[in-house]
Amino acid sequence: MVSEFERQLPASFPCPGGKPAYTVEWGFTAGHAGGRPYKKQLLETFSRGLRAGARISPPDMHKKHLFAEFILVLVAIVWGINPPAIKLGLQYIAPQPYNVARFIVASCVALLALWLSGTYRRVSRADLWIFCRVSAFGFFIFQFLLTEGIQRTTSGNASFMLCLMPVSVLLINKFYGLERITRPVVIGIAFSLVGVALIVIGAGRELSIASDHLLGTLLILIAQVAYAYYMVFSKELLARYSSYQVTAYLIVMTSAMLLALSAPDVLRVQWTQVPAIAWASVFFSGILGLCIGNFLWIWGSGIIGTSRVAIFNNLSPVFAVITAYFLLGETFGPLQAVGAACVFAGVYITRNRDRFLSK
Repeated sequence: MVSEFERQLPASFPCPGGKPAYTVEWGFTAGHAGGRPYKKQLLETFSRGLRAGARISPPDMHKKHLFAEFILVLVAIVWGINPPAIKLGLQYIAPQPYNVARFIVASCVALLALWLSGTYRRVSRADLWIFCRVSAFGFFIFQFLLTEGIQRTTSGNASFMLCLMPVSVLLINKFYGLERITRPVVIGIAFSLVGVALIVIGAGRELSIASDHLLGTLLILIAQVAYAYYMVFSKELLARYSSYQVTAYLIVMTSAMLLALSAPDVLRVQWTQVPAIAWASVFFSGILGLCIGNFLWIWGSGIIGTSRVAIFNNLSPVFAVITAYFLLGETFGPLQAVGAACVFAGVYITRNRDRFLSK
């Protein structure tokens, strides 16, 4: 039970000796009702807070969190532009060979970045198994089933299934007890789900439960769960390896799996006859969408946590609609504007969860 004293705890307090304040995120709800707590009570409650899951961050961590969130918004913009770029390439290359091609490009760039960073360290046998598990059950299943599912369902179904990914991250974290789940995070994700649904409906995309669309919808549903698995369990590797190494290993392993599964289709493609515009699509999606996007996504997960990172995924449909409005002349109506506002509200609530908890 939370005492009156604990309810009056500030979110931060000055350290002894006049050092800068350290931010404390308590394991229970804490507000600031004024007044300075007694030292003994503070120490006792501080110990209790640690046992309850409090996190302590130096003052510069707030700036680092803001920077990470800014980068994640940029990634969401790139991922919003990525689908039209992929569709352009798929006009000339079959889906799975196209996927393999962009993964090979991403692997080369990721390995080069790892070498230039100088952060490589030998991987233990136990961690190698974790890399294989996260790649096989996470990134590989996501990429393969997404490519297959999109061809078997409507774009509206695909968009809505993918926006469920923050929910999957939340449930996985809850099941394994990896991150503390708070009410504002749940509310924020709910807002973003409503927002994406409004954007899909407003864009005139079909949400269908017809029998010929169910298989594709199910494949994409499983794909987003696999991506959530990849997000959650790639974070534990960041405690021992750099973001460069984690990204490079996961992309290279996934590339090998995709190539092994799609080798006959890849060999049938006349690669020398592929036009320049299709190669531009492969390089854009491979370098920006896959390599740099996933590197920054993994890096952001290590800083602000997977539950908060996941909701930035639902910004991508917003930027996709805005991009289509300016570049392709597609409509951007009132329903889509309300949907975009709901998504941004969800992100705001999630990233400011401590402010809502203190009320």
